[in-house]
Amino acid sequence: MASSSAIPTAFLILSDTHDIEFDTFTKDVWPAQRKQEPRIDVVLHCGDMTRAGGISSFKKALKMMGSIEAELKLVTAGNHDLELDKHYWSTYRDEYGNAEDPADHDEAVKVMKGSLAAEAGVTFLDEGTCSFTLKSGATLKVYASPYTPAFFDWAFMYGENEDRLNLPDEARSGIKIFGPRPVPDGVDIIMTHGRPRGILDQIPQGNVGCDKLLRAIKRVKPIMHCFGHIHGAYGLEIVEWEKPAENRDADMSTRSPMEVEYSATGERELVRWQGRRGEQTLAVNAAIEKEPGKPPNAPWLVTLDLPRMR
Repeated sequence: MASSSAIPTAFLILSDTHDIEFDTFTKDVWPAQRKQEPRIDVVLHCGDMTRAGGISSFKKALKMMGSIEAELKLVTAGNHDLELDKHYWSTYRDEYGNAEDPADHDEAVKVMKGSLAAEAGVTFLDEGTCSFTLKSGATLKVYASPYTPAFFDWAFMYGENEDRLNLPDEARSGIKIFGPRPVPDGVDIIMTHGRPRGILDQIPQGNVGCDKLLRAIKRVKPIMHCFGHIHGAYGLEIVEWEKPAENRDADMSTRSPMEVEYSATGERELVRWQGRRGEQTLAVNAAIEKEPGKPPNAPWLVTLDLPRMR
């Protein structure tokens, strides 16, 4: 049940656009929503703007984001957005042993945080937490992370013995390395490129999500967690958090059997999600790209009740 002080706030959520052409986005993905002219307050892009980095590709992504009208547009990186990961870019060597130009990292950051981003209305989020207040008076506290478990030689990766999301006393045993900015309590929305284990992370071989991320999500229990990375698991799901019980595995959760009327194509009204805070989380895999050559998925349109500024 929504509080009388809650403010309905409309979100458009997308991820894994992978160099989608501006014309493809505006003609094949966006017009269905635009035809209805829904009010969008906040856009969330959960990473992989590009196919394999490239300054021109970051500029293309900003052009696409600039085509969407919204008061607040938040973007984080993904494993394909290579130059934005300073550590990756400074240590990567090609097949001939050649290093990349360090200036490319600086230029990529300049594009995503400079005048071009400002013109597109985009706020680029590094790993960590930020708070925002909209003109409506709605407030939101957002945690963002571009990191995913190690997979081949991509950017923003963490190893099996590393936990960037939880404090040492919150992590599972065997973790040796901890990140500088774990997920704090009290976050409204978590936007990551990676996916939690067992939630919209299915591939033919099984579930490939991260148990550390699931542990953090279960601890914080945000209103919404949005992500991408696994294209084939695109979807929306309610996660019901079980009540604490002695000796219960901290990684356990159940999915609600109830159906949610959502809007992925613009053919329906935006869903107004009024979940029970602390008991339910709306999980959204917003990967736009399908398999090569297939029409893209549409962004998700969701309305959340956010707290009013006090």
